[in-house]
This record gives sequence, structure tokens and C-alpha cells, in this order.
Amino acid sequence: MRFRTVIGSVLASTMVAAVGLVATAAPAAARDTATLIQGVTGVVDTAAAGGRVFVSANDRIVVADAHGTLTGSITGLAGPTGLAVTPDGNRVYAALSGSNEIAEIDAATLTVVRRINLAAYPSPANLSLDGDQLWVGYGIKNDFVGGVLGLDLSLAAPTPVQVATRMYGAPLVAGAGNTVFTAEAGINPASPRVYDVSTIPATLRGVIDGADNDLSNLTDLTITPDGAQAISVFATSGFDVWDTTTLTKVRSYGSRADYPGSPGAIALSPNGAHVATAFYGSSYGPYAEVYNAATGAKTLQAQMTYKGDLVTGSLSVLGDDLYALLNDWPYNRYYLWRVEGAVLPTSTLSLSATTAATALDPFTMTGRLAFPNDSAPGAQPIEITRTLPNGTTATLPGVTTAEDGTFTVTDTSPVGGSVNYTAIWDGSPAFRWSKTTTKVDVAQHPTSLLVTGPTTGNATKPLTLTGQMSTAGNVPTPASGSIVVYRVYTNKHGSVGADLPVVPLVADGSFTITDTPPVAGQYTYHIRFDGDATYAYAYTSQVVTVRGASS
Repeated sequence: MRFRTVIGSVLASTMVAAVGLVATAAPAAARDTATLIQGVTGVVDTAAAGGRVFVSANDRIVVADAHGTLTGSITGLAGPTGLAVTPDGNRVYAALSGSNEIAEIDAATLTVVRRINLAAYPSPANLSLDGDQLWVGYGIKNDFVGGVLGLDLSLAAPTPVQVATRMYGAPLVAGAGNTVFTAEAGINPASPRVYDVSTIPATLRGVIDGADNDLSNLTDLTITPDGAQAISVFATSGFDVWDTTTLTKVRSYGSRADYPGSPGAIALSPNGAHVATAFYGSSYGPYAEVYNAATGAKTLQAQMTYKGDLVTGSLSVLGDDLYALLNDWPYNRYYLWRVEGAVLPTSTLSLSATTAATALDPFTMTGRLAFPNDSAPGAQPIEITRTLPNGTTATLPGVTTAEDGTFTVTDTSPVGGSVNYTAIWDGSPAFRWSKTTTKVDVAQHPTSLLVTGPTTGNATKPLTLTGQMSTAGNVPTPASGSIVVYRVYTNKHGSVGADLPVVPLVADGSFTITDTPPVAGQYTYHIRFDGDATYAYAYTSQVVTVRGASS
């Protein structure tokens, strides 16, 4: 809902050079977590710097460390909304819509050190910090009494300097250099305004026509540190880059056709090399995407497992990670969403089986960890997890890559079927973590049946057949199993079949079939083991010619 923080970057120049370039590589994934923010009834905004993330809630500002762990809070605040933070993280500024103030907070002590009265400018809500200059978007919902003002924070008692007036609600604002970029949310179409603030009063440089550019449903905006370019986020048009001198569109990041949901937030990485975006998500939770500022290539796409809806405009970048807020409105719960390593260069993992896989027999898989600059990863730990068809998981003994990133892992699956193997590298300060999953079709372990016994017999006399199940290799027989016997009696009038009682397997794989043929004829005993998750089906038969009953 505001410009994130002051950042040193080369974004303005790289975006101009990147016009017309198209992404060609598939985006990578990233890990994410969601931390429940307890004790609040609403959340609005984030700001991040100095190793911490600040979250404006209903009556406080919640503080988290870079891991997303909540570490403290600043209370006694009346309706904090928009936040801004100095690049070193030492000072935090909060728009207090409930008391018409700007609060200046010492981040080290988490105490309010100054309150700037804005009684004449109702409901300050959106902030943008550029050095000592704080730009404030204020206004009342559903009314045209809003506007933008500037505050010189270097003064002991800053006097508000009006920039824009008669705007709908509290406009979003982003200021840098001699430029202020502002637009109204909640009015459609919305026409962003660009002001030159090198003079007092500010000069309207121009208006970007919202109708001509299909600009509806504004969710966020930001600006490059030199003020040369601004990025607006509209649900209808996406992430559009504007030249703040000519007011022409320079480019867009991504395209509406390829977005995974509705555009909801934007932030720039500290070095200006990355454009981070967030979406409400077309299904089951929000997404984050990162684009290379120089090429326009999408380098990351991450989806949050559903824990709520994205809070509009709440995206921030801290180090290599993204942070945003989630509103799980059916349960009145709120979360701080962290996407880990989102702006780091990608690493890739591969894993595949190199030999045929059979249950209970060892087989080999090979893989490789690779970096985008083709540098040698050296010895890196890889974690391998096996998931059986029934969902049971097990972590295999860890493996370590060779100097060139290759590795080998051997496993023995206890069952057949589609077995999934997941390899994870935990990442480094230089490269994003990576993960790959491969499916291995594991065959059931082969079995065979051998049956011995008489080939002739007499009607009404007991007949005994003995059998043995065998398995290839040094493999035990099933711990519990049975043999199915189907008897077919044949004479000149035809054939009649009947199921005999199931025959249990003994621990050593042996079994005994006992039957008493009632009349003379040919008897065929069809003998089978139906298999299980581990062992394969096996079949054999025995033909016995039965004579008439003897005395």
C-alpha cells in the first residue's frame, strides 16, 4: 500500500534496457512459511530493513526477525496502517489513521520518539520514505477529501506541505528524487498523477489516463530511487512501468494471460536487480513471483499452501526473502508469509534411477546439483526422502556431492509400485535452495511355485500335494501369506470347478495341499500366490488322474 523503503539500485536504467525482452526459462520454486500473528484482529502493511520485519496491526506494530519469528511489539498506537522504514532499519514510521498522526519509532528500543500531528489531514494511511522526506497519502473512505502531503523529517517540527488534493479516499503514494507518483484505490478507472516536487507548491507533471490504459482496481505502486520510473499494480493491467517524465508505459512485468491470479502487491529488492510481486491466487492461496529487472525473465514462482488471502500491498523484501501478510478471514487469523531465498540465483537438482528397481533388491540413482554460472558446487549435503505408494515416508542416509555436484544414492524399496524420491539441497548465501522429485516404478519381487506329488490317485482317498514358494536372491518369503487352490474336475460330460480351502504358507515358504477326489476323472489343481505390495504373482498347476474307488 506504499513505497517500501529507500533502496540503492540500478533498476531505472536496467528496465529501460530490457524493453521487449521475453523470459525463456521456467521459474524456480522456493520454500515458504507462515507464522501465526496472535492477539490481533487485523493486519495492514509490512516494512522490512535491518534484519527485521514490521507489521501494522489493529492497535500495534508487531516485530519479527528475518526468519519470520515474532520477537516483540509496539503498543499504544491508534490504528497504524501504512509503514515505512529507513534503509538501516533504525527508524520506523507509521501512519496512525485513528489519531491523525505520524509516529516515529526507535527500532532499537521499540518506543515512539516523536508524533507528528496531522489533525488537518484526516486518516493518514499510506507512506513513502525518501531520505528525510516522508510522503503521506491521507483521506476518508468514500469521500473526495483525500490527498498527498510531504514532511521534512530533518526538522524538529515538520510542517505539512500539500502536494495533491481532492482525491478519493487515501491515495497510494510513492516518492523519490523530485517526483511523487500517486493514484486512487477504490475508483475505476484510476488515473495516476505525477508531480514535480522540486518546487513549492508542487507542479502537476501530468496524468496517466486510466480509461485509455485499462487501469482499474489499483492494489499497489512503487518508484525507482531516482524517481525516473514508477510501477503501478492494477488488477486489469498488471505490473506496468511508467516513465515519470514522458508519462509513457515503458514495459510490463509478466502478462495478464500468464499471471497465477490477480496482481496484489509489488516491492523492489535492495539492490534493484529484482522486482518482487504477489498475487491473490486463482485457487488455494496466494502466489509470489520474482522477475529479473534487467531481462524481464521470471526467476521464481511460489504458491502458499492455503492459509488465507493476500493482504493488498503488504509485500516487502528483506535480504533474499519476501514477506507479506495473509488474512485467514473465516477463522479471524492472520499470518506473516515468508518466501525464503526468493531473489537468490537458482540452483537445480536432478535425480533419476540408473538401474531397474525391484522390491527388496538394491538399486542405484544418480543426481547432480548445478549452479547457473556452471561453478563447481563442491561437497554439499543432499537430503533424500522416499515416499511409498501408501504415503509412508523415510529419510535415507545422507549423501554428499562430489566436487562437480554429482552424487549417487542406493536404496532398497520394501514394496513395489510408484515410489517417489525427493532430493533437497538446503541452499547457501549465494544460491537458492533446490528440490527435485523423481518417480521410480519399482517391480514387485519375483516369486515362483514348485509343486510335487502323485499324478494318479483313487476316488474317495486323500491326496496330498506339497509345494514350495521360492524368491529370487537372498530374499525371505512373505511373513504372512497363503496359497489359493482351484480344482477343475473333467470327464466325458464336461468340467466342473471348485475352490478348495486356502492353504497357509509356512515360514520357510512351504505349503501342503490335501484333497479327497470324490469320483474318478481328471483333476487339475490350479495353484497360485496372488502377490502383495512386495511380492509378485506366481502360478503353477498339477494334473492328477483319479481312478474309481478301490476296496
